Amino acid sequence: MRVWTVANQKGGVGKTTTAVTLGGLLAGRGSRVLLVDLDPQGSLTSYFGHDPDALTHSAYALFMPDSAPGSDVAGLIRRTSVERLDLLPASTALATLDRQLGVREGMGLLLKQALRRIEPDYDFALIDCAATLGVLMVNALAACERLIVPVQTEFLALKGLERMMHTLNMIARSRRERVLHLIVPTLFDRRTRASVESLSALRERYSTALWDAAVPVDTQFRDAAKRGMPLSVLSPAARGVEAYAALLDTLLGQAQAPPQSQSAVQTVGAG
Repeated sequence: MRVWTVANQKGGVGKTTTAVTLGGLLAGRGSRVLLVDLDPQGSLTSYFGHDPDALTHSAYALFMPDSAPGSDVAGLIRRTSVERLDLLPASTALATLDRQLGVREGMGLLLKQALRRIEPDYDFALIDCAATLGVLMVNALAACERLIVPVQTEFLALKGLERMMHTLNMIARSRRERVLHLIVPTLFDRRTRASVESLSALRERYSTALWDAAVPVDTQFRDAAKRGMPLSVLSPAARGVEAYAALLDTLLGQAQAPPQSQSAVQTVGAG
């Protein structure tokens, strides 16, 4: 099972949209996919019609091994209306974990250990991560083989990206190995000067780790969220879906080829 984490230390940059759309595309291509909501705000959980405030069985149980039967990871998973696409939901109780767990040894590997128990059941797990550096993000980074960093093409989002890159450097020193990551420009609007200049700044500062395209603004993502379905299912020809399909091809290709084999810079679906 391949595990990808979607994270950035800034909200509103398209993390949940990225996880849902990539998950929907993978499921549509025949893969068995688990979406993991590791954000106390529960946006991914709410997307599929569940209330993070009301759930009694959620990802929170993975960090509370004595709270059986919730500690059985398979028992926490919920089906979605999309074939081959399942959800491990979040509850708002996740927000209390840093206070409860503190710096206990081994707390950063709990998610990785839980996913190992269901590895035969899925081809991919996509983790939607909280924007705050803490035990949840540490678990999400420790569990993944690749990190996807969505960053909105506006200057405030670039500051959040700087914090994320600093966190990656700290994790890399701790793990003594580089965290494979891909920065993904999102919410790109070629009609606005701010968006164009932000994308240019990303290319100047992060060229070696930056996806060579961008996900455009597409209001259909909002409509898909209201219906609780990936846009790739509702409108496969949408320009946002076209962009994420190209991103998925890049991610799958990078798993089999060195980074320098990536294609020339382009903006998919942004025209």
